[in-house]
Amino acid sequence: MAIDETRLNEFMGRAVGDIGAGLSAALVVIGDKLGLYKALAAAGPSSPSDLAKKTGTHERYVREWLCNQAAGGYVTYDPPTGKFALLEEQAMALAQEGSPAFLPGAFQIIAAAFDASDKIADRFRTGEGLSWGDHHACLFEGTERFFRPGYAVNLVSSWLPALEVHRARAKARQGRGARGSGLVRSGEGERLSRFELRSGRALRQLA
Repeated sequence: MAIDETRLNEFMGRAVGDIGAGLSAALVVIGDKLGLYKALAAAGPSSPSDLAKKTGTHERYVREWLCNQAAGGYVTYDPPTGKFALLEEQAMALAQEGSPAFLPGAFQIIAAAFDASDKIADRFRTGEGLSWGDHHACLFEGTERFFRPGYAVNLVSSWLPALEVHRARAKARQGRGARGSGLVRSGEGERLSRFELRSGRALRQLA
């Protein structure tokens, strides 16, 4: 069988990129867990020694972590000073909990997928399902952290009004309204939005 070296090289390039991304994803989880991103964002340009002291970690490991993050474009490095820093955009995505661009929760979801790989492989053989509760706890935390900012920004301002419009149109078409009602409180204020649910079950109040 003849091998097209151009296609092989293109595929290998993609695969090597995925390998690097997979390894770096684990280091993003570590940086988030140890507070390295948040400490770097708060302190500004820092040496590995500075960051290690602020986070109670060992300089050797912090230096290797910072070099990996700089190589991946997750932090910036200034050769003349030997210091690392987070740009405002990087800090928004990696250090500002609750920002609409906050990403560490997504990396926790990736970690949970790797943790569950043996269980999922077994389900391939048995055809059984994998209970939500059988996943690692980082899946639940990561899902909440990754999706919560979107809910906080859009639920009251956009999604519930759209639901009300849909309900009104359905009522007009069907000649009858939905049953039940509930209240949702915005996480950032006292605004309330009243809506109706077909099931009659109240939507829980968001924290």
